[in-house]
Amino acid sequence: MLAKPQKLIILLIILHIVMPLIGWLAAMAFFPGDPYTVTGYVLLFAIPTGVVSVVWVSMHGGNVALTLALILIDTLLSPLVVPGTLYLLMGASVQIEIGEMMRGLLYMVVLPSVAGMLLNQFSKGKVTAVCGPPLAPFVKVGLFIVVSINGASIARYLKHPDGKLALIIAVTFVTVVLGYIIGAVVSRSFRWDYENTVAVQFNSGMRNLSAGAVLAVKYFPPAVALPVISGMLFQQILAACSGMFIRSQVKRLHQAEALTPEGPKATPAESRILL
Repeated sequence: MLAKPQKLIILLIILHIVMPLIGWLAAMAFFPGDPYTVTGYVLLFAIPTGVVSVVWVSMHGGNVALTLALILIDTLLSPLVVPGTLYLLMGASVQIEIGEMMRGLLYMVVLPSVAGMLLNQFSKGKVTAVCGPPLAPFVKVGLFIVVSINGASIARYLKHPDGKLALIIAVTFVTVVLGYIIGAVVSRSFRWDYENTVAVQFNSGMRNLSAGAVLAVKYFPPAVALPVISGMLFQQILAACSGMFIRSQVKRLHQAEALTPEGPKATPAESRILL
């Protein structure tokens, strides 16, 4: 994967150049004069790709090696990429604690992820089978606590929903969908095979939103967390919809091939995604 890093580099460009710019431009267009909401959208698309993306990629027969390489590199770079992106796009209008944020990302994202990968590597995958089921309830409880704490910090914005909140949710939905669409269009433009198309499409749209919500609450005013937490409403739903879209395209391709005189030739792993 590192010997031929083209796909990895393109994914990093989508994640940390294209999407933050789209989020910033959309927020500037719909929320002019509101630097905290704009910062929330920049943060939403500056945080690293979601670890859960490997589950969706694996479920749909995508390139797991590419996904794991992206998660590892994106996670390791996050203490530099996230504060750097925020500073470049919002440094002039919002006070950003660069050093504190870098340390927070190191402790919250990098070290736990690296520790998990090392355990999985040294145990040859056995740690997941042995520790996964017993720890699963605690993971779910911990996630619930994190979401609850983050939700409490923005509760006053949700008590009396208004047009602005509805607009934030709508803009978040559209911009997150664009991530999946851009991944699909890029895959088609480069004529990548099925496995790589699946990996690029999911990884272009998914983010580590729980870490982003913690960063927003800890280092910024509560209003910054609104776009990030609103993204939690759609992430898994959109991932499921993306998977359904991929399957429908493969099914349509196989139906078209079945109607040809030669009969079906392509397998799912060899198919191209038709947009």
